[in-house]
Amino acid sequence: MLELLSFAWLHDAVSWLLVPALALLLTACAVALVEAGIAVGERFHGLKQLGAQGDVERVHLVARKRLERADLLARIPPMLGLMATIIPLGPGLAALGRGDPAQLASAVTVAFDATVLGLVAGIGGLVIGKLRRRWYEETLEAMEQPA
Repeated sequence: MLELLSFAWLHDAVSWLLVPALALLLTACAVALVEAGIAVGERFHGLKQLGAQGDVERVHLVARKRLERADLLARIPPMLGLMATIIPLGPGLAALGRGDPAQLASAVTVAFDATVLGLVAGIGGLVIGKLRRRWYEETLEAMEQPA
């Protein structure tokens, strides 16, 4: 019994992380949509203007910032999704042990939804990052070509 009480605080602390993780996942999905819109604008307008200025260092700076955002978007939401998947499963499995399968079903639903949100935002970040890398490389190559 003493052993269970000594780790109860850990379970409580981890449980508090579920709501912030889900909120961050929803935010990440919104950020992915915004980044997709920015990327479309970049592709059809922004990169042409940036390349026409002829400032290679500026292109490198803008590329680094935008690629960093896309890379973070590709990596962090899947981790948050995994975290928000695991957190509700502990109490759900404990409820199953008490004979409450409805609580387990609810926990599994939250877990799967969190996984999907993390993957959606991560896939968005990955696709945006890959496209941006190619577009910025093409822009830099065109700037280095003799006129």
